[in-house]
Amino acid sequence: MGQVEATTQRTIAASADDVFDALADYQGTRPKLLTEHFSEYEVREGGDGKGTLVHWKLQATSKRVRDCLLEVDEPTDGQLVEKDRNSSMVTTWVVTPAGEGRAQVTVATRWNGAGGIGGFFERTFAPKGLCRIYDAMLAKLAAEVEGAGTAG
Repeated sequence: MGQVEATTQRTIAASADDVFDALADYQGTRPKLLTEHFSEYEVREGGDGKGTLVHWKLQATSKRVRDCLLEVDEPTDGQLVEKDRNSSMVTTWVVTPAGEGRAQVTVATRWNGAGGIGGFFERTFAPKGLCRIYDAMLAKLAAEVEGAGTAG
């Protein structure tokens, strides 16, 4: 069994604070960022950053569905950590300033993968699929927050 990790990032034309606030808003903004790979989304506790407990099913492939129950923490400024109670999966979102009115968002997910030939395929293909999902979420996040501070 080996560690499997998927990491991607994007620079967004909005302040780091605005981007982080949008990501941490599990009641309002976060559902808007989800792709068709997510279902049964439900905030069970909290809803804004640390202390949130959120559920969803993630279907990364046609044959694989993960039932996720995630505890959200904010160990440092600009960092959201989602730990799945149902598996070894941990997703970390890091938002840092990237110049005037810009933010860098990095999302990394890691978990304990399978062993043997199945583990080989998981380590080879799962990160690419998960990165595609996160890239789509980051594009939706950018669309949600870019220019939001300049309206009205």
